[in-house]
Amino acid sequence: MKTLFKKLGVLTVAELDMLDDILTQRSLKKGEYLIEENTVCDEIVFIKSGALRSFYINGDGDEITNCITFENELMSAFSSFVTKKSTDENIQALFDTELEVLHQDDLERLYFQNSNWQKVGRILAETQYVQLEKRIASFQKFSGKERYEELFRLQPLYIKLIPLQYLASFLGITPRHLSRIRKVV
Repeated sequence: MKTLFKKLGVLTVAELDMLDDILTQRSLKKGEYLIEENTVCDEIVFIKSGALRSFYINGDGDEITNCITFENELMSAFSSFVTKKSTDENIQALFDTELEVLHQDDLERLYFQNSNWQKVGRILAETQYVQLEKRIASFQKFSGKERYEELFRLQPLYIKLIPLQYLASFLGITPRHLSRIRKVV
């Protein structure tokens, strides 16, 4: 997580070192949950290895994957984290996953102690917004095939390992359509 925050170019070495005593480590086995719906999210995690998927369960009981997050990325049930209200989201490990965890109380203390940490918080929130906007635009502008090709370009190793039904749901297409796309790409 320190490496990711360092890349933002906002924090000094001393400010980054403030993480040393507050970051915790967690391992999730494939299929384990980071958070389940109807709970409040009070942490942000950095994926050291593995991958997480966020999904909702629709009225028919189907799992709709809305986000897949990979190594060297942050993940949280962000709306719940911000509002401190329970989430409709489930976050589950797609593979055995190693995480660094930053708890909300510790992040709030960093914000209070240091204005540069407030800048980091703003950058993280802005980044979440931009990612959400890009995801919405991708469904409006691009075909399922184009969304698959982009994901394949960015995450070729994992794209082959993610179960077909999760990947299809994430791309907004049927598993059958995804199978046809995979044969072509």
